[in-house]
Amino acid sequence: MAALNASLNGLSAFAILLGWLAIRAGQRERHRKLMLSAFCFSSLFLVSYIIYHSLHGDTRFVGDPAIRRVYLTILFSHIGLSVIALPMVLSTFFFALTGKFSSHRKLARFTFPIWLYVSVTGVLVFFFLRLFSH
Repeated sequence: MAALNASLNGLSAFAILLGWLAIRAGQRERHRKLMLSAFCFSSLFLVSYIIYHSLHGDTRFVGDPAIRRVYLTILFSHIGLSVIALPMVLSTFFFALTGKFSSHRKLARFTFPIWLYVSVTGVLVFFFLRLFSH
């Protein structure tokens, strides 16, 4: 299930990036579809993450102390920003879905990099645990 979570985060990151590129190119409908896809991937991730951790608990990093420091830095930034990202993503979507595009654009400038970072670092956390932890 951890691999599923990493895959959903990766798909979300990919859709977020493609959605950003689409809006930069003026492709509003493509942007809308990609961002809705990213939202669905992130939502599925959140449900899967909660189920996984309620069944299996946390996974501790056991490995080289230097790599562990890098891992913990990524993990703590990931956790902290994920707490911020959720209400930002929901608000950004709310503004878009209610036609408040000026507010949507203003908030999306901040939501985009945070959401992308959280999605990418979610994948990194998985790989750190798989590759460097015993």
